[in-house]
Amino acid sequence: MMNRWLIAAVLFTAFGIASGKEAAPLADDPELEARTMQVASELRCPVCQDETIAVSQAGVSVDLKNQIREQLRQGATEAQIKQYMVQRYGDFILYNPPVKTTTWLLWFGPFLLMLAGLIVLYYTLNKRNKTMALPVGRSDSIVQPASSESRP
Repeated sequence: MMNRWLIAAVLFTAFGIASGKEAAPLADDPELEARTMQVASELRCPVCQDETIAVSQAGVSVDLKNQIREQLRQGATEAQIKQYMVQRYGDFILYNPPVKTTTWLLWFGPFLLMLAGLIVLYYTLNKRNKTMALPVGRSDSIVQPASSESRP
């Protein structure tokens, strides 16, 4: 019974490998493709958010790469393409957004959160150390509990 499952798995794997297609080139012009990838590497994927459009395989990233490629064919500059993307998606689409009042939280938020965490950690540890501090003194000054037996 196990042999049948193994044979089926090997056949399905072989079929999958055999039916694979070669990746079609996205642009006939290698220079255009290089410029497209340069612009796409400076833009953030709106879906993935931790990847650039250049490396993301999300559908929206593929569409945006095609838009970039088409705009470059029509003669748009990289700055014009970035401005178009910012108008459409906001400053968040830029992997390095400009520092301005609307992006202060994006630029300085992580540092403020880290500073707040360090302050909370300092006060928590300081309070804990104060409550756990043992009284300073000699060991013979510790009062022993009285026993139930009385001594003469």
